[in-house]
Amino acid sequence: MELRIDSLTSNYGKTHFVSTGTVNWVILQSSAGVTLIDGGYPGHAPAVLESLRRIGAGPEQIRAALLTHAHVDHLGGLVRLREQYQFDVYADPKEVAHARREYLEQADAAGLAPIAWQPRVLRWLSQIIPLGALNKAGIDDATEFTGLSHLPGRPVAIPTPGHTRGHSAFLVADGEAVVSGDALISGHPITSRHGPQCLGPIFTHDPERNAETLEAIAVTEAQLLLPGHGDLWEGPVRAAVNQALSRR
Repeated sequence: MELRIDSLTSNYGKTHFVSTGTVNWVILQSSAGVTLIDGGYPGHAPAVLESLRRIGAGPEQIRAALLTHAHVDHLGGLVRLREQYQFDVYADPKEVAHARREYLEQADAAGLAPIAWQPRVLRWLSQIIPLGALNKAGIDDATEFTGLSHLPGRPVAIPTPGHTRGHSAFLVADGEAVVSGDALISGHPITSRHGPQCLGPIFTHDPERNAETLEAIAVTEAQLLLPGHGDLWEGPVRAAVNQALSRR
């Protein structure tokens, strides 16, 4: 499995952007431990552990995990890790019920059917189904976050509803970078497009709301975009937002 880690250092510790080719997660590391932001598919749990090992940390140092949103490709690895390790999982108040699987708000077979014949989609499905893409397990005790400054890395939540009704981005690295989840990505296995873009309506609960909410990312004036899919993107995040909106 491809596993690439890009790291930057700030006053609050280190921020590690972990990419796998199918989905990404972020590790915030300080002397107090680590905060995970997302955790990939269920089958990515060993890769999350490997990414911790590569930065000189271990699962016993996880102080908490944050969800950008509760789709299986961001929540699934955390479900698996919590079978063996104890840590709290936090989400936006509007996303907690989704994380607990009181409802499920993600693409299903019917939604994917119109594009399932495309070679890129077929290849993507062949990669993610073995990783547990069909798994519907949630986190029964997921909790809404009310303040995150006590966590390693001191992330700041940015409400970005649209991709899901409770999607959240996070400002990290002393405001230098934004973890954008799936509100704003830089690539995806089913498309040849590269650079800032929005996921299509098949994957997004409310595309118009998602587009509107990107202003919350733009105003941060961060200089690095750490997306849920695609490569790390360097440059003003406002420029990234403008580029994504122009490509809709």
